[in-house]
Amino acid sequence: MTADREIQDEELMGIAQNPEQARRLHRSLRTIADATSLAPDLRGMARAVLSGNVDIKGALQDPRYTEAVFRRIHEIRRAADDRTCAERRQSKAEFAEWCARQQAEPDRERAERDAPVHGAGPSTLNGPSA
Repeated sequence: MTADREIQDEELMGIAQNPEQARRLHRSLRTIADATSLAPDLRGMARAVLSGNVDIKGALQDPRYTEAVFRRIHEIRRAADDRTCAERRQSKAEFAEWCARQQAEPDRERAERDAPVHGAGPSTLNGPSA
């Protein structure tokens, strides 16, 4: 995504129900904006929201963008309907793995963010240094 300015997660709270959902929505918008395999209208919508030129609610009400979203949903649905039973089982297993990674990621990020900083100065655990 190449923009002069990119919105912050907090700017998505008008549609997200909590900060974690806003963070995931922000990450999804980046993915859409950078996905060359997606239609230009979808990528343009994501870029417009990320740059702050369009708010997310406005994008969801814009006929150009809603048409692009519905077209993509239709493509996904058609591809899902054309899969074999074995492909569906494999997809279900892959989705379960993806969900597990998604649930673990916020915990990992929180642990990294909240971890004590090593080498920040003398330790007070061993008492004052001489």
